[in-house]
Amino acid sequence: MKKIHSFYICLVAFSCGIVFSSFVRNSTVEKFNLPYKKAGLTEQQAAAHLLSRFTYGAKAGDVDAVVKEGLEKWLTQQLVGKQDDASLNQMLAKFEDINLTNTEVENIYPRNAQIVRYAVKDGVIHKDSVNKANGKEYREQILAYMKTKGYKPQQELYRQFISQKILRATYTNNQLQELMTDFWFNHFNVSLSKNQCASYVPAYERDIIRPNVFGKFENLVLSTAKSPAMLMYLDNFSSAGTNVPMEAAASDMQMGGNAQQQQRRKKFQQAVQKNKVQQGKGKAGLNENYAREVMELHTLGVDGGYTQSDVTQAARVLTGWTIAPMGDNGYGAPMKKLMETVGQENLAKRGFVLDGDFIFAVNRHDNGEKVVLGKKFPAGGGYEEGVELLKMLAHHQSTAKFISRKLATRFVNDNPSQSLIDKMAKTFLSTDGDIKSVLITMASAPEFWSKEALREKTKSPFELAISAVRSLDAKVTQPYQLYTWISKMGQQMYYYQAPTGFPDKGQYWINTGSLLNRMNFGLALASQRIPGVTFNLAKMNNNHEPESAEAALVIYSKLFMPERKLDETIARLKPMLNDPNLQTNVANAAQKSAPPQQMNTMANEDANIMDDGGQKGKGKKAFANATPQQKTGTNTMLSQVVGVIIGSPEFQRK
Repeated sequence: MKKIHSFYICLVAFSCGIVFSSFVRNSTVEKFNLPYKKAGLTEQQAAAHLLSRFTYGAKAGDVDAVVKEGLEKWLTQQLVGKQDDASLNQMLAKFEDINLTNTEVENIYPRNAQIVRYAVKDGVIHKDSVNKANGKEYREQILAYMKTKGYKPQQELYRQFISQKILRATYTNNQLQELMTDFWFNHFNVSLSKNQCASYVPAYERDIIRPNVFGKFENLVLSTAKSPAMLMYLDNFSSAGTNVPMEAAASDMQMGGNAQQQQRRKKFQQAVQKNKVQQGKGKAGLNENYAREVMELHTLGVDGGYTQSDVTQAARVLTGWTIAPMGDNGYGAPMKKLMETVGQENLAKRGFVLDGDFIFAVNRHDNGEKVVLGKKFPAGGGYEEGVELLKMLAHHQSTAKFISRKLATRFVNDNPSQSLIDKMAKTFLSTDGDIKSVLITMASAPEFWSKEALREKTKSPFELAISAVRSLDAKVTQPYQLYTWISKMGQQMYYYQAPTGFPDKGQYWINTGSLLNRMNFGLALASQRIPGVTFNLAKMNNNHEPESAEAALVIYSKLFMPERKLDETIARLKPMLNDPNLQTNVANAAQKSAPPQQMNTMANEDANIMDDGGQKGKGKKAFANATPQQKTGTNTMLSQVVGVIIGSPEFQRK
């Protein structure tokens, strides 16, 4: 007996060891070596390059810290993304609504049109007065009604959401995780400009994108496909087809069962059919928007080898993928009534699938035979065939190449070599689409360290603003003020309407108007004219006053652009140092120049109620074109020098 007992103890211990070792392997990063020495780089230069690509910008002392820690060890920690962020979390605590569920958002932040309907229904305003009454009086009535009901204008939710992004990028110790969150959000883009999906965007980034940035690519594809934000943004929530068994079942009611059972089945069929009409608002039918974009933009790429027939067939596979009921008066009321009438258990037995905010409505699913990319989906399928389709797309060879190219374009250069893309794609396929492994392959490749990669990427307006405040080691207490400047420089975050997301090449961002706006931003920031952003320039130089503007230019250029050859840069910037009218001239020129155009942007409808800081307006003018607020600054020699550095073309490079 003792031998048998000992055997089982050993067996349990062995099994636990296997499970534990598997957990350890999955929670760590494979060992790798960075070949920067072969590229002729010193350890300090390599550290600066890593910081330029895998953070939002180096702070003073970061290069030495990375060298001391070891480049591979530093990157390993960034790829794990578990470093302590207690101070950041404390800053984010005041933005409590960024943690709301989609249902809570629906209840607290109803859309403007909904609020008006509620106010009319409750007799607060007359239906004939909507959009016709005195603007100020009408707005006051609506705001007073919202206060009594506990409603908040959606613009407040977006302010908190945008503010948290700026603070995370500025302060997180897990810089690469935040960069990857930005990358994947842009890849699986949804937009606040579309009112129907806007409420769900904060939870989309928080729950769908950020937790999955280093995991398996298929997890991102499946999670985004089932998220309310994407379902609404690309209209798959309304896509419906013919479900033969559900419709034919009504004629089979007399087959088996007693009268009571037949009556229940009849009631079920009536409820399902009624829901199908209500859910589609009488316009239910096949919608190809999501199927097209999931192939062209999310997985295979535009040259991924699919046809229009594949798009149509994939759209049929994904019919019935829609949004679960959320909120007391939010989207999904017909489905909510169906669930209450029939019961979730009975719905599950019939093939409905409820997963958080997602529901697969089998009564709206086209369950005929389909063929996508040569793969047959037999008739009679349900939710599982959509999952199978998305997994197939996520693991396709074309997807491996497309995703590898996008990652290399973001982190290496605007036109990455085919050799690098091939290496990354090979890793993608051999690791089951493991994003972390693909990033390691990229960083371990000679192409990442080549002269074609060093400082060849152009910062977006968001990256420029964040890298500037990080370089200054600034304290940001009003992050939304930075957002107005970022928008002015041409990037209205979260409002890019096209599903492509923002382009990731320098030519999109750089033109005469944008360069002037960037220099204007640099001068305003350095002279501390942007409210809620403070710093100590003298402290950065150990409280030593530079002897001259030229000396200051040399000192602070080295601080802001470490491990670079700066002789040509300094010579180019010198003529701007002693111009007493520089700030005024740049500001005037920037004001006159055509603003950088952001494709297809518009403001959410709730900007019509009240704009930031009490500014009133409507639509795009109320939100997108707000003039950045400025305070009285410090127009010292040093602030002008630093402003010139931040606004210079050289600082735009990463």
